[in-house]
Amino acid sequence: MLLLLLFFSACLSTLPGSAQPVVTGAERLSEYLPLLEGKRVGLVVNHTSILGKEHTHVLDTLLRLGIEVEAVFAPEHGFRGDADAGETIRNGKDTRTGIPIFSLYGDNKKPTARQMEKIDVMVFDIQDVGARFYTYISTMYYVMEACAEHRKKMLVLDRPNPCDYVQGPVLRPAYKSFVGIVPIPVLHGCTVGELARMFHGEGWIGQSKDGCDLTVIPVQGWVHGQPYSLPVKPSPNLPNDQSIRLYPSLCLFEATRVSVGRGTTFPFQVIGAPDKKYGEFTFTPCSLPGFDKNPLHKDQTCYGTDLREEKLHTGFTLHYFLDFYQRSGQRAGFFSRAGWFDLLMGTDQVRKEIIAGKTETEIAAGWEEELNEYKKMRSAYLLYR
Repeated sequence: MLLLLLFFSACLSTLPGSAQPVVTGAERLSEYLPLLEGKRVGLVVNHTSILGKEHTHVLDTLLRLGIEVEAVFAPEHGFRGDADAGETIRNGKDTRTGIPIFSLYGDNKKPTARQMEKIDVMVFDIQDVGARFYTYISTMYYVMEACAEHRKKMLVLDRPNPCDYVQGPVLRPAYKSFVGIVPIPVLHGCTVGELARMFHGEGWIGQSKDGCDLTVIPVQGWVHGQPYSLPVKPSPNLPNDQSIRLYPSLCLFEATRVSVGRGTTFPFQVIGAPDKKYGEFTFTPCSLPGFDKNPLHKDQTCYGTDLREEKLHTGFTLHYFLDFYQRSGQRAGFFSRAGWFDLLMGTDQVRKEIIAGKTETEIAAGWEEELNEYKKMRSAYLLYR
């Protein structure tokens, strides 16, 4: 069985008579199984950590192949990916395997020294969506830091970036947080593997001068700019490709009283609030298992805009936000959580310029220089040119 699996993973990208398929790092078993054999393994994984058409979880695959998995570490939304945004994740055990699950989205954002003692190699395999404030990459940052501190090996199984743009302001140091952990733009244009290389190469992680002992297992059959549709939704409120495309632009509304459709079956595809001045389209958020249990404006009719058929020609835009800002007539009051908006943007400059009445073009000009510097730095870490 092991030899068959290794042969299959090595040959999957060269099937005759068909276009080269996308083969994720997790599916390239022959490349990383030798690095795990005889080692005590920790997995930083969730429901997106799957391989093959059968969507077999990487945990089940490694156990079946005799790999000694000591623990699972769960990011925001939990191991099964069904917890609401911001909901505390608890420690526990996997009901199928009995393996302990430790939360990295609760009291601890980073594995503890005691947890790291039982691990030789930490494996990170989670699907990202390309936005700085999507917290899976912050979890990776802290896991890399723990590996550097405790001199453990870090293995990243790479996956494509479905929102592969380089856009938006670069985070400034004063606005570092769990939704902005390193100085990269809103859309960073990297896979998690490339980001890990950047975190290491730029000296952003670890207290050891040598940084993190990092290995990335690259994707095969994918290059930057190539569209990629995710096989499963990466978190409860990103159910399809359209929501992922709109997420970087609509997430800014989370710092206002405007709903992004949480509590509907089409979150991050509509925007609205309980005021008819925002538009003619209506929707009513409700407690919805699998999406959001306690959404903004629960059981209230919201008026706004339906973006489910919107054709997007960019990865990040302020257009929707500026439109609703103008409709509100509230000026600075539109930012019900101004500090949160600044953390999402990585700077307070954007908010101040919106209030000052600047256009999107004028605002974007303010981050162009730092974005160009980031692009030059980023080029050293790309794996899929």
